[in-house]
Amino acid sequence: MRGRFRLLILLAGAGLIGTLAGCVYYNGMYNANRLARSARQAEREGRTLQASSLWGQVATKAESVLVRHPTSKYAREATLLRGIALGRMGQCEQAIALLGEAAFTDRKSDLTEEALLAHGRCHVALGNLAAADAAFSQLLDSKSAERRREARFHHASLLRQSGRNEEAIRALSGLTEPRAAAERVLALAGAGRVREAMALTDSLIAQGDTTRRWDSVVVLVAENNPSAASHLLDRLGKLPNRTPDLRARMLLDDGLRLIRVDSARATRRFREAMAIGRNSETAGRAGLALVGLQLARVSTESELPSLLDTLRQLSTRFKTLSVDIARFTAVVADVHSVATKVTPDSIQGDLRLFLAAESARDSLRAPVLAEALFRRIPEQWPVSPYAPKAILAAQQLNAGWIDSAQLLLEERYFDSPYLATIRGEATPDYQQLEDSLGAFAATLAAAKSPQVRPGATPTGGRRRRPQPVPGGSNVPEP
Repeated sequence: MRGRFRLLILLAGAGLIGTLAGCVYYNGMYNANRLARSARQAEREGRTLQASSLWGQVATKAESVLVRHPTSKYAREATLLRGIALGRMGQCEQAIALLGEAAFTDRKSDLTEEALLAHGRCHVALGNLAAADAAFSQLLDSKSAERRREARFHHASLLRQSGRNEEAIRALSGLTEPRAAAERVLALAGAGRVREAMALTDSLIAQGDTTRRWDSVVVLVAENNPSAASHLLDRLGKLPNRTPDLRARMLLDDGLRLIRVDSARATRRFREAMAIGRNSETAGRAGLALVGLQLARVSTESELPSLLDTLRQLSTRFKTLSVDIARFTAVVADVHSVATKVTPDSIQGDLRLFLAAESARDSLRAPVLAEALFRRIPEQWPVSPYAPKAILAAQQLNAGWIDSAQLLLEERYFDSPYLATIRGEATPDYQQLEDSLGAFAATLAAAKSPQVRPGATPTGGRRRRPQPVPGGSNVPEP
């Protein structure tokens, strides 16, 4: 009798333990879900710090359930909820590992759909656009209007980022929330529909909207029409709360984009950036860009002293750019010195002038001046073995001189190793000339920079190209 009584007690105890275990599962998930509801509410009300704290508690509660009861029926729910919480806190690498199941399940519930949203957002944050769109696309027909709208917006944004702008415009149709208007502007600009993008932008600017990604809009418009982007920048000047530094940076970027299409307007932009930026680094770079524009038009070495004066003034005004300005000034001064002092009687004058012309072309990006210096070599040193190399370099800088240069090469320098190489008849003489020029360049560089060890610069074959300084046009080496 006593044995049967003890057995009943043991069975009752086992049932109680099971019930208690079930309560642990239930209480743990109940608390995690309760905290998640509070976190969502805090997000909707804009209480971001409190929302982040609540999501942290959600992650902790869900992890506790998983650690204590990994095989329970609540494990899947705890896994997804923890992944959602981590995603909301920006811990996306951990979150994605937990949310992957939601992306491959056919059983859609509120929780799995929320997990899909979190999965997509995290892949966007990590730059995995294809994976992100795969998650969002599964929610385009969600029964929840809120999740459907969220997925549709992100899907459209990803279409735009992948270059499918027209599809993005169609996907945004009917979305009236403010962020959709900004995304529509970006898609219109990316699709080349600049007039429509500008019209929508004007309507947003008229509303005093300062929250849009205007820098992105300007850049996208500029890819198709730099002039239109510049006029858009004028419109953005009406917006409030734009700091002088931000305005100066946008003006500088605008000027750099306009250099090749409207140098006069680019000049005005650089001057505006200097005026607004005052003594900032941005203003200093605008000043260097102005010097670069002037260098692009310089045709003789006699114009360089005035630019050297301007560079000295910039160096005094913009201390943070002293290293860049000093390097720029040294190259300008060296080119000026060689161009004015080297004569046909100078020892290795042809080599010195050739290297100065290369500096004008590659470092100063002053193609007109470089052409003039290259053409002096066959004029003043007609028997120099580097005269044909100089002619070849000059004709690349002036398409109008190609026929005359070709005639000169054929009549005077037909047997040159440089022309033989172009004809596919490479000779040892070509490599010897290049090695000699490289060795001479290395010697000059070492003399100008005592810190450079002899032999640090290549002495044969292809020489190390000079680093370009700000401004000017980019002209390829012959």
